[in-house]
Amino acid sequence: MAEYQNIFNQVQIHGPAYEGVPLEAGPWVRQLKPRFVYLLGKFGDAQVGPVYIGWFGWASILCGIIAIEIIGLNMWASVNWDPIEFIRQLPWLALEPPPPQYGLEIPPLNEGGWWLMAGFFLTLSILLWWVRTYRRARMLGMGTHVAWAFAAAIWLYLVLGFIRPILMGSWAEAVPFGIFPHLDWTAAFSIRYGNLFYNPFHALSIVFLYGSTLLFAMHGATVLATAKFGAEREVEQIIDRGTAFERGGLFWRWTMGFNATAESIHRWAWWFAVLCPLAGGIGILLTGTVVDNWYLWAVKHGVAPAYPAVYAPVTDPTLLGGPQ
Repeated sequence: MAEYQNIFNQVQIHGPAYEGVPLEAGPWVRQLKPRFVYLLGKFGDAQVGPVYIGWFGWASILCGIIAIEIIGLNMWASVNWDPIEFIRQLPWLALEPPPPQYGLEIPPLNEGGWWLMAGFFLTLSILLWWVRTYRRARMLGMGTHVAWAFAAAIWLYLVLGFIRPILMGSWAEAVPFGIFPHLDWTAAFSIRYGNLFYNPFHALSIVFLYGSTLLFAMHGATVLATAKFGAEREVEQIIDRGTAFERGGLFWRWTMGFNATAESIHRWAWWFAVLCPLAGGIGILLTGTVVDNWYLWAVKHGVAPAYPAVYAPVTDPTLLGGPQ
């Protein structure tokens, strides 16, 4: 009899397609006839569908399509509607926010108005998808942990493109739409405000980023290492002896002196992952509004040493006089 294993094995378990728990009466039903995909079964569940979209899902998808269309057509127009150049230069193309002189006003379309419109529809799409995520969890009787984790990422998105620009009094402070252009914005933002690495909330965000990857890797490795003992049945195994999770617990106690439980490891990982964008958003929000130069802030508070005075002081050229 073949032993059920995991991703490393060639055996895939197939049963009748499962439609899911019964739905409450409503205007929408689950869509797409269930089917099985072998390649997906190598990484997870081979069953695809049915999908429940609903009013909020369709509204989110529509707003997302409008936003992507605005961004894409503006990028295409920037290369004179040349499809070859559009594909070739796509990583460098951008839809830029309005220039500083417009402040928080609504500018002409070609001077940042398209960026504002795309941002509106993209934000609406994301928020509608959050509502859909929350409602699907409640419909299934689940906790809403996934929705609130998603909200942590939305917080950082809103800080970058909406909350901080409003506090700074200019849409020009927001991030452009584009692959490399938004990375360039990040580098320029750090330089402009004295090196973001001295921002303590940025440091905390990185701690939670690396910490969450470590926790997820440790947990995933433990489950894979004990999969032949049925480690995927976590809840049933918490109180049993000689099971996969007791062996995993022994491993961590023997190697580290301490181990999380099958339940608490997920709380640890959830909090570390959620605190990454929460802390990062706070750090971005303080930049330029409360702190103008993070390096000087770090020197003032004893976090970083001051640079030694190697060169003589530089005199402002405008004060030197000379020929008029």
